[in-house]
Amino acid sequence: VPLPKLYYSLESQQCWQWSSVTRRGDAMVEEGDVEEVLGALRACGRLFGALLERGELFVGRLPAEEAVLAGGGSAEEKYRVWMRHRYNDCVGWLGELMGHGAFQVKELSLCTLMKFVELEAEYPLVKVEWKGSFTFPRELLKVVVDGLIPLNEDASLLISRFQEYMEYDDIRYFVMKAVTESIGQVMQKTKERPLPFYQQNIFSLISPINMPNKELDLVKFMVKQDNRQEWKVSKLQAHKQAFERMWLSFLKHKLPTGIYKKVLVILHDSILPYMNEPTLMIDFLTVAYGIGGAISLLALNGLFILIHQHNLEYPDFYKKLYSLLDPSVYHVKYRARFFHLLDLFLSSSHLPAYLVAAFIKRLSRLALTAPPEALLMVIPFICNLFRRHPACKVLVHRPNGPGDLSEDPYIMEQEELSESRALESSLWELQSLQNHYHPDVAKAAAILNLSLSEIEDDISGLLELSASELFDKEVKKSAATVPLEFEQVRGLFGKKNDIFAEHFSLD
Repeated sequence: VPLPKLYYSLESQQCWQWSSVTRRGDAMVEEGDVEEVLGALRACGRLFGALLERGELFVGRLPAEEAVLAGGGSAEEKYRVWMRHRYNDCVGWLGELMGHGAFQVKELSLCTLMKFVELEAEYPLVKVEWKGSFTFPRELLKVVVDGLIPLNEDASLLISRFQEYMEYDDIRYFVMKAVTESIGQVMQKTKERPLPFYQQNIFSLISPINMPNKELDLVKFMVKQDNRQEWKVSKLQAHKQAFERMWLSFLKHKLPTGIYKKVLVILHDSILPYMNEPTLMIDFLTVAYGIGGAISLLALNGLFILIHQHNLEYPDFYKKLYSLLDPSVYHVKYRARFFHLLDLFLSSSHLPAYLVAAFIKRLSRLALTAPPEALLMVIPFICNLFRRHPACKVLVHRPNGPGDLSEDPYIMEQEELSESRALESSLWELQSLQNHYHPDVAKAAAILNLSLSEIEDDISGLLELSASELFDKEVKKSAATVPLEFEQVRGLFGKKNDIFAEHFSLD
């Protein structure tokens, strides 16, 4: 078959070389020299990039290669069909090479595919049904997305390389659609069994997404469309819908504990504000809040937004919040976040006195084993609760607390706050902290012996106080001269009428 002169060009010979290389199978790609593979990738990118720009690939629904070559069509038509098939083969192998052992090969495969995405968007390989319609190479981009989220290896480095493309609004939109589709296909086969590598790769890909705040921010598109106002991708509502569906499809499956925590850390400021219906996260957050431990602490941020801004009604919320107060709450790295939210939840003056008293008593009891840096924060925190809820000051005005812990009427193990008998108790725990080994803690606890001012203490600077900061502060203190003796030493043995003082001196 006589083919156009382009077929005999050097670039076409390189393409034929690439095609023969790929037909030798995985062994050659894995065992071959990386430089050879990189050279073939560069040749492939140049060749098919030029063919796409010149419009020399078959456009439309691609027929079978054998039927066209054996038929009676023109040589040019056969050439276009044959080259289109070679282009499809090349795209398939580029997708597989995104899982190559050498990162250079992965990176160049990714960049080559994204170059093809840009060129296909400008020179579509599908027939435009009507003038002014919009096209985007979604299937080609899906090959890229599938290569970024493999099942059995960590692709975070390659994903970080891909983030520059996510700055394009249309790329970001279709990536979100492709991720949603991939999650539905992959996770359905696992029967709710977690896939740590796959789910971590997805989180690495979608967690850095920067969603636009308003429609005017949608200005950066890889695909240049003349009538962009009618394009769905230029609508903020469409982006929010894609973003919402992507996260809901990701979060409805069982997640590894580490990813669970990472999602909850960013949920309140990177996910909920950009959803059309943030209340759809109620199920996820309530389940996370019921798990306990650090996961429940992290779920508080999202729940606060839903309660405060979207009128979420959570039954027994304070009961669950009360149960989160355990000895670990003073040691977890999310301590500052937790106490900031606890401060907000206990700020209402309409809370019953028995509820606030129960929180005060539990915090005070746990303070007996807390480190100094936590005590310097929780003591002012408790004082602020007394300022907001004067009815609880009865705990302070009972200075003669029980001599034995068993005589304290407060029942710490009682889950029902109304039955904990906290208002019948006293703050003997904080009174005992007045004898704490750390002088700053003892000084802070001693404030309960005085009448509290009406102005609340600002604890924002104490929430993240660490042991190392406390140690550095102590080291930098300038020590005053401390008298070791009230009377100046005289004589060898220091006695007033020492006979040795007449004959010996300490010079």
